[in-house]
Amino acid sequence: MNLGLSEQTVVVLGAASGIGRAIAQTFANEGAHVALVDRAASVVDSAQQIIETQGGKIMSVVADVIDYAAMQQAAAHIEKGLGPVAHVVFAVGIGSGKTGFPFWNLTPEDWPRVFQVNVQGAVNATHAFIPAMIERRNGTLAFLSSVAGQIGSQTDPPYSASKAALINFAQCAAKDLAPYNIRVNTVNPGMVDTPLNHRIWAAYCETLPVEQRPTFDEWGAEKIKRVVPLNRWQQPEDIADLVVFLASTHANNITGQTMNVDGGFVMHW
Repeated sequence: MNLGLSEQTVVVLGAASGIGRAIAQTFANEGAHVALVDRAASVVDSAQQIIETQGGKIMSVVADVIDYAAMQQAAAHIEKGLGPVAHVVFAVGIGSGKTGFPFWNLTPEDWPRVFQVNVQGAVNATHAFIPAMIERRNGTLAFLSSVAGQIGSQTDPPYSASKAALINFAQCAAKDLAPYNIRVNTVNPGMVDTPLNHRIWAAYCETLPVEQRPTFDEWGAEKIKRVVPLNRWQQPEDIADLVVFLASTHANNITGQTMNVDGGFVMHW
């Protein structure tokens, strides 16, 4: 699909792997100039792979969203290398690495790092990239939250709460930025086969005797059957397609919305 994004500059934060990597690839497929940003050095390889398969103007930046100065430097570097930034996607997210059920299985010390990355990281990135977009009075922001932020998922309470906070921040930003013709939306993945879900499975297995621990495929199949009406995994590309659509003029009147790509997960609840 030609979404009219050719030669527009896009920043994808959290682009080294998983959904962020798929979003970067999908924007590149549309002819956009894409900056892949991640704290993991492997983001350099991810960018190179897109260059080799797709071509175009692609760059990588190794930077951590919790470092505001690094975000400011990344914004200046990207604008200099690829041109004015039109779209920013925050696809960063971590969990506590532990399992709730109930929440007091965790300790208060398990919470701050999750909020620092998932919420403060989004705030840092927004503050870094938004001034130039305000000056140009044009652009879009997309935040990747989670269905966990809508239903109070007990799987990882810090993760769920942080993702709910991210949805709320996106709504605040959407109201503030609407007068500047900047649209802000949130996309919530459901059950996606990503490194994050593998970590959730691993944390769950730690709560069980060795002989009762399911394989990742067994765990995923049982959970999907229980909570996803379409009874299938969502793919990173499914989320990427919606994020890229929301950046296009086809979504010109969509802002402040929270959209799920979840196979009916939240509807089921």
